[in-house]
Amino acid sequence: MPCSCDQCPFAENTAFERHDANERDAVRVARSGEMQVRAGHPIVTEGSAPQRFYTLLEGQAIRYRILEDGRRQVLNFLFPGDLIGLQSALLDETTHTTEALSAVRLCVFERSQLWSLFAKVPRRAMMLTWQVAREEHFLGDALVTVGQRSAQEALAWAFVTLFDRGVQTGLVQNGKMPFPVRQQDLADALGLSLVHTNKTLAKLRAQGLVKWSRGTLALPDIEALAEIGLVEREQMRPRFFL
Repeated sequence: MPCSCDQCPFAENTAFERHDANERDAVRVARSGEMQVRAGHPIVTEGSAPQRFYTLLEGQAIRYRILEDGRRQVLNFLFPGDLIGLQSALLDETTHTTEALSAVRLCVFERSQLWSLFAKVPRRAMMLTWQVAREEHFLGDALVTVGQRSAQEALAWAFVTLFDRGVQTGLVQNGKMPFPVRQQDLADALGLSLVHTNKTLAKLRAQGLVKWSRGTLALPDIEALAEIGLVEREQMRPRFFL
């Protein structure tokens, strides 16, 4: 069932900054509704003309590019609260595909409303700056991982980084979070073969550092895993959302 802005799933989530009444009104005017996408289906497609952008309300998604020979590079994993298609709306071109990893629910905004929305609620424009900065930080870490981290370090980095993002968005409950990612997705993100990913994951499981089965992830000793992955964990702060 579609929800109103007053029933937004992030409104009472302490991981997100609350909207005031003026911000809720501006977002209510700008949004054009909700959309649901089934797992495995695209949300935005590389090469398409951007007319909308979205807030991911529920579920998880993946952003990637396909090379001419069919190989795939995963660029990022998307969690509730993340914006989808904003870069395309700003740059007037869609340079990647975003696909639903699980069934997702999206809040829909028309591209034509973007600047009007940010003019009315300039504090929300900080979300644009925040998301661009976080994306740059993640891609920088991912580049270092592909170029310098070993396979074990790379997988440890990925699990810790994604789990911390799950904590930040309220997905982690009782030490576990939904994780509809496939081993192939991690391999394509980290520049590893599927066989190498599988063998390295088996070692982390044998050490009791990663529990991942049936779409659920738990990290029993995340500090030890972070040490393996050379991860500098950051203090979580409430984040913006639309």
